[in-house]
Amino acid sequence: MATTPEAKVKAKIKAILKAHNIYYAMPIGTGYGNSGVPDFLCCVNGKFLAIEAKAGKGKVTALQQKNLREIQDAGGITLVLNEESFNMRPPPLEFVLKELA
Repeated sequence: MATTPEAKVKAKIKAILKAHNIYYAMPIGTGYGNSGVPDFLCCVNGKFLAIEAKAGKGKVTALQQKNLREIQDAGGITLVLNEESFNMRPPPLEFVLKELA
């Protein structure tokens, strides 16, 4: 089975979180849960971090943006990451994890 571009982004995020021993959960969007919840919900030294993974130039939906904004309003930190995010210096996820350490 071919891996989708978004699945590749998620795999990179998982690898980084595991390398830093970060607790994370990946909620599954179903008809019984909340829609628009970010792909990763993390606890980093007692701080809440939510990560939305996107492929290519994919954009968050209006509902995803609403959820990210509500997390920020509640004091959490949010990131939207795609393939290009891992080529940035410093990579956004690594930078945030270092700041929260």
